Amino acid sequence: MAEQQQFYLLLANLMSPDNNVRKHSEETYDTIPGQNKITFLLQAIRDASAAEEVKQMAAVLLRRLLSSSFEEIYPGLAETMQMAIKTELLSSIQQETSPNIRKKVCDIAAELSRNLIDDDGNNQWQELLKFLFDSVNSDNVSLREAALHIFWNFPGIFGNQQEHYMEVIKRMLVQCMQDQANPQIRMLAARAAASFVLANESNSALLKHFSDLLPGVLQAVHDSCYQGDDSVLKSLVEIADTAPKYLRPHLEATLQLSLKLCADTNLTNMQRQLALEVIVTLSETAAAMLRKHTAIVAQAVPQMLTMMVDLEEDDEWAMADELEDDDFDSNAVAGESALDRIACGLGGKIILPMIKQHIMQMLQNPDWKYRHAGLMALSAIGEGCHQQMEAILQEIVSFVLLFCTDQHPRVRYAACNAIGQMATDFAPTFQKKFHEKVISTLLETMKDQSNPRVQAHAAAALINFTEDCPKSLLIPYLDSLVRHLRDIMVVKLQELIHKGTKLVLEQVVTSIASVADTAEEKFVPYYDLFMPSLKDIVENAVQKELRLLRGKTIECISLIGLAVGKEKFMPDASAVMQLLLKTQTDFSDLEDDDPQISYMISAWARMCKILGKEFQQYLPVVMGPLMKTASIKPEVALLDTQDMENISEDDGWEFVNLGDQQSFGIKTAGLEEKATACQMLVCYAKELKEGFVEYTEQVVKLMVPLLKFYFHDGVRVAAAESMPLLLECARVRGPEYLTQMWHFMCDALIKSIGTEPDSDVLSEIMHSFAKCIELMGDGCLSNEHFEELGGILKGKLEEHFKNQELRQDKRRDEDYDEQVEETLQDEDENDVYILTKVSDILHAVFRSYKEKVLPWFEQLLQLIVQLICPDRPWADRQWGLCIFDDVVEHCSPSSFKYASYFLGQMLQSLGDLRPEVRQAAAYGVGVMAQCGGDNYSQYCTEAIPLLVSVIQAPDSRSKENINATENCVSAVGKVMRFRPACVDVSKILPHWLGWLPLKEDKEEAVHTFDFLCDLIESNNPIVLGPDNSNLPKIFLIIADGVANESIKSEDACSKRLANVIHQVQMSAGLWTQCVAALNETQQKAIQDLLNTA
Repeated sequence: MAEQQQFYLLLANLMSPDNNVRKHSEETYDTIPGQNKITFLLQAIRDASAAEEVKQMAAVLLRRLLSSSFEEIYPGLAETMQMAIKTELLSSIQQETSPNIRKKVCDIAAELSRNLIDDDGNNQWQELLKFLFDSVNSDNVSLREAALHIFWNFPGIFGNQQEHYMEVIKRMLVQCMQDQANPQIRMLAARAAASFVLANESNSALLKHFSDLLPGVLQAVHDSCYQGDDSVLKSLVEIADTAPKYLRPHLEATLQLSLKLCADTNLTNMQRQLALEVIVTLSETAAAMLRKHTAIVAQAVPQMLTMMVDLEEDDEWAMADELEDDDFDSNAVAGESALDRIACGLGGKIILPMIKQHIMQMLQNPDWKYRHAGLMALSAIGEGCHQQMEAILQEIVSFVLLFCTDQHPRVRYAACNAIGQMATDFAPTFQKKFHEKVISTLLETMKDQSNPRVQAHAAAALINFTEDCPKSLLIPYLDSLVRHLRDIMVVKLQELIHKGTKLVLEQVVTSIASVADTAEEKFVPYYDLFMPSLKDIVENAVQKELRLLRGKTIECISLIGLAVGKEKFMPDASAVMQLLLKTQTDFSDLEDDDPQISYMISAWARMCKILGKEFQQYLPVVMGPLMKTASIKPEVALLDTQDMENISEDDGWEFVNLGDQQSFGIKTAGLEEKATACQMLVCYAKELKEGFVEYTEQVVKLMVPLLKFYFHDGVRVAAAESMPLLLECARVRGPEYLTQMWHFMCDALIKSIGTEPDSDVLSEIMHSFAKCIELMGDGCLSNEHFEELGGILKGKLEEHFKNQELRQDKRRDEDYDEQVEETLQDEDENDVYILTKVSDILHAVFRSYKEKVLPWFEQLLQLIVQLICPDRPWADRQWGLCIFDDVVEHCSPSSFKYASYFLGQMLQSLGDLRPEVRQAAAYGVGVMAQCGGDNYSQYCTEAIPLLVSVIQAPDSRSKENINATENCVSAVGKVMRFRPACVDVSKILPHWLGWLPLKEDKEEAVHTFDFLCDLIESNNPIVLGPDNSNLPKIFLIIADGVANESIKSEDACSKRLANVIHQVQMSAGLWTQCVAALNETQQKAIQDLLNTA
């Protein structure tokens, strides 16, 4: 008994407001063995004399214990003990008088039941199922409530008997939803029905069978909202998010209800926003289904606009020097976010006509709040209505610019916001069309000294404008821009000294950086106007409230340095480095969320780009903080629905719902900084190469595990990018060190190709893996690696075909429309991009291993053959042919044993309608001639007339066809060069000369010039012509090739071509004749060739 009393004391201390007491109690609690914990906690819950909060704490702890440590504790308990726990829990539910405690015990029962479903789906707690059936039919309301609560918490409770009990479950829910006497039973039954639907979201037959429960759920949503409870409404939002198709039979009613609740100002803001969330979520998860109900969407749009007008008067607003974070609970922010999302979800074709008139009316309203909301709405819909707004951009921009002189500062602010947003959404069209008006208006608005908040936002809009502005457009305004920015900076520096205000200065500093970044070397004349003041800021702005200003100034200095180049920056480089180093040494005092950290880290990387190898000396100082930031471990937690109620997203936590009443939480502070730091490590490895070798070991040990860092895509991308770069850095240490490093990363790279969920990240990982194989070469993969890689690539190809089938199914869906088609096209492009990466990996493997790898390749052969079937989409055929091109190029003569699989298709593809397919086929013919061996001779002969007809087609040189045509020209050249017996050279060669030079495909151009050198050096009579009469024509070909950069000085053929020219120079008459045929550019090209070769 004494022990139990001590335990009660411990429970009370676990709730203590005193941190030390609580921490000490937690440590004591953790030392108690699991079995004893269960005994003590159960006793506490069952003890009628214990205080309610002690019982509540015991219930929460017991549920958590079963949730997190079930496997470690429960199976080891004696069977009698297990039985006793089950019995005690059921007794407690039946006898507990406090509704709150009873609910908590139901949660424990649900948690235990969740863990007692075995691998075959048998629920090992049959008594609980019997209890559910008995309680649901009981006259005792508390028991009915308990049964529903357990079912809501764990809708999978019936395990493999669910099908058998389906009608019973349905009847139970219907009956409870019709309980007129007990509203709480109706609400709970509706939530339980929603929970059951969500647990079975992929079972379309079940959803259909339960669709007649939806009217009851909607009724409960309505009733509960007017009783101050939004839990059923939240369930409806979850259905819209996870199982939207369930709503289809009653979609009209669902939307009408959402609209009614959203419009009712008697409800709380939160309830109205949740009701709107149902519609907005459907626009994202079931856009095509919602597009059939545009009348309701048209009524929802004004509701969002009305919410956006819900702003408070604030006399201090224009002078505020600290920007508060948006109040995400406010109607204005919720309305704006909803508008942005619904425009992206449903598309501009539907949304713009609905909203345009409303916005125009709002902009003419005498009340500033309406004008503000109208401009913010324009900002919000730009991304979603991109295409439709682009067509009327002239009208929109002219109108918005007028509001930069509105009498109300918050309207001027909103106008700047709209300009900044459009500058990003419609770049670079926006910059090209409106540069004159926009720059002058923003500079004028930035003079608004009495409203710093407006000034700062005008500067922010200017940043957006210049970031995406083509350099040539910005240069004419450079003088004016610099003058204005300089004037404002001088005033604001004085204000900083005398008043301590800094908001505008922060933005102006970034504006200067953005202008310099775009202007590049053209910024050199203005460098000295800014650099001394910027260095002063970094040196003197050391107070905590100036951290952001200091960080932005550090960024500005490094961007200006990068823009003007090493020569101009060098005199200041040392002083700047010292300033940065000083901040660096104070780094240990910086708090983890200090904004200076990420600015510092990026500035170091820019300094590295400016200084090149000279930066190496600073690495010992830089790498410590950089590695520390790159190693940040985020705070994470696995929480269930009950725990979630105590934590809000405002505390910097973000949550992902894992289903089954569980959520995964992550504290996002530091994540962006970590990603930046990882990206900078990539930058150092790329810039410094062997100069970075000292750090390769610690960096690779950091990066390899980060391939699995699923909290941030950017971190995984940086980890993948770093791998081949680190191998290059490590080369100087010799093959043994290099191989060790490769072994450390290889396994993880292959595994992450198999497990990476995001297609953008996956493509980066595959690209890096292919580069690593090319770097490491033959022998870098073990048999195990090959086996795993083969399985993964096979999976990727099978997934590619399966995704295409799924897209075809969606095209047959009743909701299919042109916007769905756009989405499907995007998905298709993603898939094809992954296919190109499969091709990259195979290319690297074939190139490194040659024909030894063919037996391994055979497991993929049928899938690659499937890609080139005539009925496949053109991108499949293109990449399938590219893979067979690699087989021929790197694995011949053995490749011929697969000829029957691809040769017919390759020759037929020379006449394909798609130039990309023709190009892949033509390249294949070229490598057959060059690398394939005698077996391919007959096919080379067959290919020549097909190639010639492509080259001679009327539009063969058009922009879309030129690459395919040039590959055909190169292939004809390779057949003549490597398989002369297959073709009548004397007949084809004069034509071939007339097709030169190649201007687009630089790689193939080198092959053609190599062959041309062979022909000239062997005095080929057809090429030189009688009495060398063709030489002027050859000069013309060479000159065009050089002028077009098809021949580079490092190419071996450039020396050979220069020799040809030298020889012609010996004969003065011939030289004059040849040069006379050239224009000025061509003559210069010939001279360049002679000078560099």
